[in-house]
Amino acid sequence: MLGFAALTPTYGYGPLRALLFDVDGTLAETERDGHRIAFNRAFRDCGLRWDWDAKRYGELLQITGGRERIAHYAALHDPRWLAGDDAASAIAELHARKNLHYADLVRRGRIQLRHGLHEWLQQARTAGLHLGIVTTTSRDNLEALLDSSFDADMRAAFGVRITGEDVRLKKPDPECYRLALAALGLQPSQALAIEDSRNGLRSAMAAEVPTLIVRSHYFRDDDFSGAWRVIDDFRECSLADVQRRFDATQLDETACPHRAVPIL
Repeated sequence: MLGFAALTPTYGYGPLRALLFDVDGTLAETERDGHRIAFNRAFRDCGLRWDWDAKRYGELLQITGGRERIAHYAALHDPRWLAGDDAASAIAELHARKNLHYADLVRRGRIQLRHGLHEWLQQARTAGLHLGIVTTTSRDNLEALLDSSFDADMRAAFGVRITGEDVRLKKPDPECYRLALAALGLQPSQALAIEDSRNGLRSAMAAEVPTLIVRSHYFRDDDFSGAWRVIDDFRECSLADVQRRFDATQLDETACPHRAVPIL
């Protein structure tokens, strides 16, 4: 739910008012042991002899979006299949089956939240910060993870949820972040994006949202030039410390290089 009508705009400049979380790799290490396995199971369901090992899947993550990833792989490795008259519906079927397998993996506890995240979220609620989701994943995948990982009160705290189904263009396009900011009625400088990848960083930067990178398995060595801060783990610092640093940064715009950054 976007919640546009429920929120009244309160434009201004700083201090920190909202945390906007990416999902895959950021809330949880979902990619290698979740989405990848689910894709492979969907391929077997549909009689395809495709198999994405951990290394290949890491390479495919440069393509944003599950359907897009399938089409990209098929163009390189099975162009005759992609040229079929029903390729578009076949891709949709594969993706739907993959999402069902992913939801099953989540329900069975195969996907765990990143260490220290629960503490951050509790601190954010205590501090009165808005919580939002800004992701390219599907709404079904998002809800499966939230339902399995959080109680009802914490799920409700994510008042704004922008998924890949809510936008015309996925990350690194900034549309998703602009929608989230509009829903919250906030300026970019009042929010902190929390991402794990270069594409996510580019999306937030293009929307002029300062970005904290929490490195993940697949994107650990990405170029994070322009990020507000880069950490390896949520346990590395408390949210209170991040909030103090963020508010101090806003006193000096030159310390926050998130202005007019183009999509490359």
